[in-house]
Amino acid sequence: MSFIDVRRPGTQDGLLAAGMAVLLSVVVAVTPHAGALEHLAALGGSLALAGWRRAPLAALLVSTACMLMVDVRIQPGPAAAFPVMVMVFAAVGAGRPVAAALASTAFLAADLLANLPGEDASLKDLQNSSLLVGWFVAAGIAAIVARHRQAYLEEAQERAAEAERTREEVARRRAGEERLRIARELHDSLTHSISVIKVQAGVAVHLARRRGEEAPPALLAIQEASGDAMRELRATLEILRDSEDPGPSGLDLLDDLVDRARSAGLTATLTISGARRELPPEVDRAAYRIIQESLTNVSRRSGGASAEVRVDYAGGELVVRVDDDGDADPDAPPVPGTGLLGMRERVAALGGRLRAEPRPEGGFTVRAELPLGGPS
Repeated sequence: MSFIDVRRPGTQDGLLAAGMAVLLSVVVAVTPHAGALEHLAALGGSLALAGWRRAPLAALLVSTACMLMVDVRIQPGPAAAFPVMVMVFAAVGAGRPVAAALASTAFLAADLLANLPGEDASLKDLQNSSLLVGWFVAAGIAAIVARHRQAYLEEAQERAAEAERTREEVARRRAGEERLRIARELHDSLTHSISVIKVQAGVAVHLARRRGEEAPPALLAIQEASGDAMRELRATLEILRDSEDPGPSGLDLLDDLVDRARSAGLTATLTISGARRELPPEVDRAAYRIIQESLTNVSRRSGGASAEVRVDYAGGELVVRVDDDGDADPDAPPVPGTGLLGMRERVAALGGRLRAEPRPEGGFTVRAELPLGGPS
């Protein structure tokens, strides 16, 4: 069962026209000498109100013509002017004051001529004609006030929208300035330190090879890791300085990440299931960082352990899982550090779920379910 939505402007106009038609039908019915022609004219003048928003001039013309005929032929009283006054209000509100003035003048002049002193005229009829003049003037003034009020509201809305745009621009500018400040701090502090580590590791590898010795795997891993750290730091600085994507990121670099873990002595495998597709940038970066942090924890805390990385492109989410066979104890779970807290924050920001805990059979599991639609 459907219901009429009275909040719609078209429905309101239809109800106004129907109510006016009922009122004038009653008035004409009790007026002497009223015939079918007067009933039809009153009905037409009333129903014309239904189009006052879409075609105010046409509705004004029809309503005025119909009600003029009713008023001149049977003089039903002030009620005959009601549809015309409504249309005068609509025409002035639509910016057509000249047409409204002409319609008002025509109707008032015809009403006055119809009620000129004569054998059938009365003082009451003349008073009603004088009263109509005031009503028409009031309708025009009310329309002018309503028009100016609407213009004021539209201007206020435009000012509010402009103020909102200005606030957004200021916020973007301040965010850009903060990004540049952070980029400078990172460049001045971390870049120098990582460069020293890379240079020192390179010198140690070079000296070992000059002596005919094999460079220790840990030293080679430090050299490679420092180089990767420098590349990631540069990419981060580029992101901070420029909002555009600087190049491959996220799971595009997953193979390199697993290879680096292997070169550092960690036995790691990678399994990707599902149809691989483009991911939202925030999901892509979060998945990469979760795997990176998990592998780092395995290398640091579970010496000699192996890790299995799984990435599943499910229907509406990305599932990332890292299992290791280290010595984690289910009865004594590790105290969450900044790495695990960072994982939880990334996943929570995306509206996902994270499980990071020791397994009953031994080892540790990190499983993140990241919705591809972003945060809810």
